[in-house]
Amino acid sequence: MVDLPGITRVPVHGQPDNIYEQIRDIIMQYITPKESIILNVLSATVDFSTCESIRMSQQVDKNGERTLAVVTKVDRAPEGLVDKVTADDVNIGLGYVCVRNRIGDESYEEARKEEARLFETNAHLSCIDKSIVGVHVLAQKLVRIQANEIAKCLPEIVKNISAKLEANVSELEKMPKALTSDADATQAMMRIIQAAKESLKKLLWRGEFDEYPEDNTKHGTARFVEMLNRFSDELHNCEESNLSKDFLTEEIKGLEDAKGIELPNFLPFEAFLRILRKKVERISYLPIKFTEKYWDYIDDVVMSVLTRHWEMYYHVKVFAKGAAHNLVQKLREQSINRVKEIVEMEKLTGYTCNPDYMMEWNKLMKEQDHFINQISGTNMGPLPCCVNLQGFGEIQVEHLRQHSNVSILQQAFALKMRMVAYWKIFKVRLVDSMALHLQYHVHNLVHNDTDEIMKELMGPDGHGIKMMLVESPAIVAKREKLKNSINVLKESKDSAAKVMDRIAVYDAYLV
Repeated sequence: MVDLPGITRVPVHGQPDNIYEQIRDIIMQYITPKESIILNVLSATVDFSTCESIRMSQQVDKNGERTLAVVTKVDRAPEGLVDKVTADDVNIGLGYVCVRNRIGDESYEEARKEEARLFETNAHLSCIDKSIVGVHVLAQKLVRIQANEIAKCLPEIVKNISAKLEANVSELEKMPKALTSDADATQAMMRIIQAAKESLKKLLWRGEFDEYPEDNTKHGTARFVEMLNRFSDELHNCEESNLSKDFLTEEIKGLEDAKGIELPNFLPFEAFLRILRKKVERISYLPIKFTEKYWDYIDDVVMSVLTRHWEMYYHVKVFAKGAAHNLVQKLREQSINRVKEIVEMEKLTGYTCNPDYMMEWNKLMKEQDHFINQISGTNMGPLPCCVNLQGFGEIQVEHLRQHSNVSILQQAFALKMRMVAYWKIFKVRLVDSMALHLQYHVHNLVHNDTDEIMKELMGPDGHGIKMMLVESPAIVAKREKLKNSINVLKESKDSAAKVMDRIAVYDAYLV
């Protein structure tokens, strides 16, 4: 039971200017919780509907389900009081109790006798039901209301205590036991490494996310597919994949640079290779950027997994994360070098055994005669500034009319179509190569390379084992805190059960 201060609107005797706001906030703090019973003290001399305390209690208890009104000073305004407490215009759900205040030096017993006489003899007050008059009735009612509220709240309180107790016991059981020997430390280290290794296999290889169901950033296999798809989109939408820009310009220049003593109308392979090298060089940053980004992601996942598994061994956790980071950086460097080799291999020569290459080239070459005629003007009519070419759309051709040699245009067109057909094969092959290469390295990481972390932790002098034997002060403190909390929760649970038993006995006594 909390005796809250009365509402004061005008500061007096040095009170702060915001005394009303301070008192209002204190009152609202205590009457807002749903477990609180609001004992609203009203003077019989005022209109209940205008009382500030009624307005405040209605803000948090609109239906008055937990509000009990005590009407004081009944001897000063007895007229019409029976109507005010029976009409209940202000929604007092727990009802009213009318009492007489002590006057002067009256003892408690004298005040109660005078109160009983007043409600018996006063013409206006004697009409009020005896079940709602007197301090003794108020006391009984408060005890009964409090018992009911406790009985209502206790099951939920006990449930919460049990849940918290179970959680703390579970957390304590998961905490590592204090290690006392090198053998215990070695077994614990191997167990943690294997658990971390299994977690990495799940996330980065098998696609099992039960350990991180809500954290999508750790779903390695899914994130790899997303990154691979973004790389593929960048490759297919980059400038080098724009087929119609400056149509045949690069091919004509390549043919002119590759001129030599050779058979007429012979398409030099060197011209094709020069263009291919330039195109591959201009996109070479994409697979490297993708590889760097993927290994950065792998590093984040590995760090997160190791942090979780080594959480209870702070000294070893820092060392393990350093060892894992070094390992990932080494693999990252190896992977980037391999990707650079893949790119360099594509520059060496143009080759594919994919039959789609010849099929695509033959299909594209069917447009050659129509295209050349539109440029050279062999057809009657005005020369178009654009030509619609299947697979390319509208192509600007004005810049090609400066080349009067039709043979050069034919060779350039054939060279362009070879490059277009081959570039499709190249892009798919590069994406596939990246996917297989990175999957291979991740497989080695989670199945084999993580053993290097164990070797580095063990060390030649067994420094990792020594660190395992040193418990962090935070872990010691956490273990003690959990033990104390478990003891308190057990005592609280027992106390709550005893209270519920006493309430049951009290209810039986009332019956």
